[in-house]
Amino acid sequence: MLTPPPLSLYVHLPWCVRKCPYCDFNSHQGKGALPFDGYIDALIRDLDQDLPLVWGRTVQTVFFGGGTPSLFPPEAIDRLLQAASSRLRFAPGCEITLETNPGTAEHGRFDRYRDAGVNRISFGIQSFDDESLKKLGRIHDSQEAERAVKLAQDAGFDNFNLDLMYALPGQTLAMAERDLERAFALQPAHISHYQLTLEPNTIFFARPPKGIPDDDHAWDMQEHCQAMLDDAGYGHYEVSAYAQPGRQCSHNLNYWRFGDYLGIGAGAHGKITLGAEQAILRRWKVKHPTAYLDQAGTAASLGGDERIAPERRPFEYMLNLLRLHEGFSLAAFEAATGLPRTAIAQPLRAAIDSGWLETSGGQVLPTALGRRFTNDAVALFLES
Repeated sequence: MLTPPPLSLYVHLPWCVRKCPYCDFNSHQGKGALPFDGYIDALIRDLDQDLPLVWGRTVQTVFFGGGTPSLFPPEAIDRLLQAASSRLRFAPGCEITLETNPGTAEHGRFDRYRDAGVNRISFGIQSFDDESLKKLGRIHDSQEAERAVKLAQDAGFDNFNLDLMYALPGQTLAMAERDLERAFALQPAHISHYQLTLEPNTIFFARPPKGIPDDDHAWDMQEHCQAMLDDAGYGHYEVSAYAQPGRQCSHNLNYWRFGDYLGIGAGAHGKITLGAEQAILRRWKVKHPTAYLDQAGTAASLGGDERIAPERRPFEYMLNLLRLHEGFSLAAFEAATGLPRTAIAQPLRAAIDSGWLETSGGQVLPTALGRRFTNDAVALFLES
C-alpha cells in the first residue's frame, strides 16, 4: 500500500535582475516594475486549485525558490505565508527557506523577512573571487556577499546556506580552497558545493567559456574540498550538500526521500501521493510568468498532470534516494512506491555486484564507489 509521506510546499518566484549564463532554471530578467501583488494573488489562486489534493495533511517545510525570491518585498512574502497557513496546517517549527542573491539584499530587510515567518536563508554566493563572479555573470562582488550574510546574521538568522560552485573558468585548486575558507569564516549552518556544468539551453552551453578545468582537475578540487568541509565539521549527506550536525536542509531532504510537495508558481513542479487512488501524481504549471499570471487557478495553468506508472516508480525513487549517503530501508521503498521489495531484487543485486550499493539489516546504502557512479546505479532501476 502507498503511504503518503511528509508534505512540503514549493513556491516559485521567477524573476531575476539578470539571467546568469549558466542557469537553466525557469527564471526571467525583470523589466520595469514587477507585478508583486498580482503574482501573490496568482499564487493564492494556484494554491486554492491544488488544495483538494492534500486536504488534512500537514506542511513540514516551505521553500521560496527562483529566480531571485529576495526581489519580492517582505510584505509580499508575509501575505503568501499568511494565505498558505490559513489553508494548510503548518507543522510546529516549520522550516521556511528564502533564496536570496547578495546583490538584492537591502539593509533592514532581513529582519522583516524573519518577522514574516522566514527562518532559513539560502545565499547564491557561487564564489568569493571577484573575477570568477564576473565570468559567471553575477551582479554582486565578494564584499557584497559577505555584507549580505552579516546583515542576515544581525537580523537573527543563524540557519543559512551558502551556495558555492567549483571548476569555474580559470579556477585553480588554491582558488577553490580559498572560496571555502572565506565561507567557513562566515559560519554557515549549511554549504551547497557543486560543480559548474554546462546545461542545454544556456549561454554557456552555446558558447562555453575558456579555461574550464578538465575532469581530472575538477575531481582534484572535489576531493580536496570535501576533505576541507569534513575537517570543518560539515557532514557530507547528499551529492552536493554539507551541513553542521543537525542542520541539514529539511526541505531538500524531503525531496530526496521521495516525499510529497505542492508546487505553486510559474513552472513549479509538484509530486503528491493520492492514498485513496493508490497513485502518485506529478503536476506542473505553465512556465512563462505572463501566461501564469493570466491563467493561475484555472485548468489552463496546468502544464501537465502525470501519474507515475508502477513500473517507473523504482527509477523515480532511486533517482532521489541514491543521492543520499543515508540510503534507504526496503520497508521505506515499499511504503513510498506501493511495490514489494521483490520488484527491485534484480537491479539491486546488479548494483551490489558492481560494488555501488551494499545492504545491512534491510537498509540499502551507497558505497564510496557508488557515490562516484550514482547515475550508473540509478540507471539499473529503469528496467526493474
